[in-house]
Amino acid sequence: MISVDLHTHTNASHGKNSVTEMYTSACKSNLEIFGFSEHSPRPSRYSYPEEYREHLIASFDSYAQQVMHLRETSTKPQVLFGMELDWFHAEEEYMRRNVEAYPFDYIIGGIHFLDSWGFDFIKDDWDLSMQECSVRYENYYRTMKDMAESGLVNIVAHPDLIKIFSIDSFRQWIQMPKSLDLIWQALKAIKDNDLVMEVSSAGLRKACAEIYPCPEIMRLAAEFGIPISFASDAHCINTPAFAFDRLEEYARSFGYSESAYFIRGKRFAKSF
Repeated sequence: MISVDLHTHTNASHGKNSVTEMYTSACKSNLEIFGFSEHSPRPSRYSYPEEYREHLIASFDSYAQQVMHLRETSTKPQVLFGMELDWFHAEEEYMRRNVEAYPFDYIIGGIHFLDSWGFDFIKDDWDLSMQECSVRYENYYRTMKDMAESGLVNIVAHPDLIKIFSIDSFRQWIQMPKSLDLIWQALKAIKDNDLVMEVSSAGLRKACAEIYPCPEIMRLAAEFGIPISFASDAHCINTPAFAFDRLEEYARSFGYSESAYFIRGKRFAKSF
């Protein structure tokens, strides 16, 4: 049974519930380790049509203090303090300041923007030709390689989030040899830099309606021997450990039997 959920959010960003409410929900689950991983603050040029950036910046310190208090006082589940670092290719110093601002246990690298476009917000943005989709997929995996080589993250989040609104095109694209080569290069960077790849049930709740990442990426990751972590990407009290029975079956089908977690940056493994 999976007992570690490292990727969750609160109402400090665009989640629905407080730190205390999310932890209370986790206490009702079978989790032994519960990681808070709120989004990092973002520079002003990276915006969504419905924006929570200013609220996040104003709320982050209070949020962090609450999580650090729980980290010191919690028993089961044990609380860990992570952050989902929103990745921006041109903002390394800004991102580094965010990473160094608090004593995080781990940093999850999440790619939600290509240049200044938040690609995971509006479905109509993906009313594109196959060629146009392909350019965006290629940019995404080149960005993932850069992120993996940066030294700023421990875990690579939802490794095919880019498919969220274009699943049919993505399935066609990933069958192309050039596409698999780009993904291979990104995974090699993850392996070479001793990072962890996230396996997430969040995609089951999205338009793509499938686990992140897809079988082709899981197969390559298993061949590389890349460790995995598990994520619900919960944004409300109903979704910590969401569909972890399905994640367990999925991960086992590729030969995995352990998930990774981090305490003060040191990696540990727990069997499932």
